[in-house]
Amino acid sequence: MAVDGDKLQELINKMFGDVGAAMGAALVLLGDKFGFYKTLAAGGPLTPAELASKTGTVERYVREWASAQAAAGYINYDAAAGRFSISPEQALVLADENGPAFFPAMYEIAAAAIRDEPKVANVFRNGGGVGWHEHDPCLFRGTERFFRPGYAMHLVSEWIPALDGVKQKLERGARVADVGCGHGASVILMARAFPKSKFFGFDYHQPSIDRAREAAREAGVADRATFERATAKDYPGTFDLVAFFDCLHDMGDPVGAAAHVKSSLAKDGTWMVVEPFGNDRLEDNLNPIGRVFYAASTMICVPGSLSQEVGLGLGTQAGETRLTEVLKAGGFSRVRRATATPFNLVLEARP
Repeated sequence: MAVDGDKLQELINKMFGDVGAAMGAALVLLGDKFGFYKTLAAGGPLTPAELASKTGTVERYVREWASAQAAAGYINYDAAAGRFSISPEQALVLADENGPAFFPAMYEIAAAAIRDEPKVANVFRNGGGVGWHEHDPCLFRGTERFFRPGYAMHLVSEWIPALDGVKQKLERGARVADVGCGHGASVILMARAFPKSKFFGFDYHQPSIDRAREAAREAGVADRATFERATAKDYPGTFDLVAFFDCLHDMGDPVGAAAHVKSSLAKDGTWMVVEPFGNDRLEDNLNPIGRVFYAASTMICVPGSLSQEVGLGLGTQAGETRLTEVLKAGGFSRVRRATATPFNLVLEARP
């Protein structure tokens, strides 16, 4: 086969950039861990010595870190002053943990994928799966920190109002289950917004339940937000609203989970399913967002599903049509798209 030299160089340049990004993931984690971004946002521009002094770190390492981050375009360097700074846009993405665009947490998820590569390589060869609980702990922390800003931006203001009559129920006082709740970020957001309602978070991962309880106490909502260890097919109770946030595709038996949701709904109850946004056709997902989602699906989501009973392996880019089929197979005859963002699809399901 003849090789096109220009296309070869284009691919090499792309991969060189990708390797730089991959190696830079560790640097973002260091910047987040030591508060370099937040310190630059609060008091920059700074020399490496000043940044090291303010963060209790060693200047020589900080100098190299800052140089790499400036080369990446994550922070800025003033050659005349010998100082590094961070722009408002860079600070919003890298330093504002409660803002709408905080991104270092995604690097924690990427780090978990790299650290767990030997486990995933084993199931590539031998079959089976890798359970959520078997991953590096930074996956659990990174997932909560990454998804929380998006939930804070959309959940109460857009997603719940898009459901037929649900906001009004929550304002009057309703019972809500959040299944696959993780560290409880979505439960806490809803509990703050709707103080007359009661919220119940369920997750099979006990360390996540422990952290969710702690977070609810810290947020002052422990009186109306409780957390218990349970799976999507055996959680107890009857609810006006059941919510699944970015977890249905991780389940081995999402049809069985759907059937259990149906049995747990009160009369005229609603199931809200929030999933990563994916188009129905693979070719329509071949873009930067699809690249991230397919990678996460390969390393985390599909192995998680295949580690469980049934092992349907929906994957993060299942698409609206496939998700709707699963919900209907579980007994929900009325399924509609409530709303969507570039990253999330929100489905409303009723029996």
